[in-house]
Amino acid sequence: MTARGWILFSLMGVVWGIPYLMIKVAVDAPLSPSMVVFTRCALGAVLLLPFALRQGGLAGTVRAHWRPMLAFACIEIIGPWFTLTDAERHLSSSTAGLLIAGVPIVGVVTARFFGDAERLGARRVAGLALGLAGVTVLTVPHLTGGDARSLAEVLLTVLGYATAPLIAARYLKDVPTLQLTAPCLALAAIVYAPAAAVTWPSSVPSPQVLASLAGLGVICTAVAFVAFLELIKEVGPTRSTVITYVNPAVAVAAGALFLGESLTVGIAVAFTLILAGSVLATAGASGGSSGSGESVRSAVSGGSTGSAVPEGSVGLGEPVGP
Repeated sequence: MTARGWILFSLMGVVWGIPYLMIKVAVDAPLSPSMVVFTRCALGAVLLLPFALRQGGLAGTVRAHWRPMLAFACIEIIGPWFTLTDAERHLSSSTAGLLIAGVPIVGVVTARFFGDAERLGARRVAGLALGLAGVTVLTVPHLTGGDARSLAEVLLTVLGYATAPLIAARYLKDVPTLQLTAPCLALAAIVYAPAAAVTWPSSVPSPQVLASLAGLGVICTAVAFVAFLELIKEVGPTRSTVITYVNPAVAVAAGALFLGESLTVGIAVAFTLILAGSVLATAGASGGSSGSGESVRSAVSGGSTGSAVPEGSVGLGEPVGP
């Protein structure tokens, strides 16, 4: 890999590992989940829409594909970004990041409902079992009170992140990434605008909170798309998805360093099991990445791409980010 490739790879490992930290800072302010999601989506849309419009044909793309685009927006952004943000009012950012790391495992299962008849094999079944064990280790201590509801919200987020790329793979593979992402972010911002207005804080949040909101919208959404597309061009679609296995480590480290979250034995065990399960569950029959494996690996961080698709188009679910 070239030096430029390593720089982009390192950038993406951080960019999609820190949203959990920023969300936690915002909801502990406390800001409402609706306001956090609205701000993130609005900033991302404002920054990306000009580039999507510059490509030309945006209105025609939306008219031709509005049904699957609406489904993608609801399942990838409107639902999951709210449930994840709301869940972090009770869960640590590291716990949320590790649970989201189970998306590839859920994706392997959901892919079969989208016509993926590929035989799982012993290796991938073992991966599913390891991942499930890791999720169990992580969730059992939280199965009480508000934590139980938050865990359910994260699991809904995981299901959305695992399903949306499959919708994109089947129905939106010819849509340029920006022309999918920008309208979806704009729609999400419109949906959450009323609730954000009602829950708008009476005073200006602290600089730390404002920086977190800006980071979510600018860095983790808008800049992330540009960087990830450049990474794909530099190292190819298969190598680029390896960031999937870096993001959870960044999420755990960020929570410990900046929020003082505990690095318990349970977290270490869960991290090992979930990551090992993800690697095995998404491995192809020959040890490489299958088509479906690439698609479902995306959503841990929000990143995936398929193979043999037109440059600049969505292939097996381009990312929107965690």
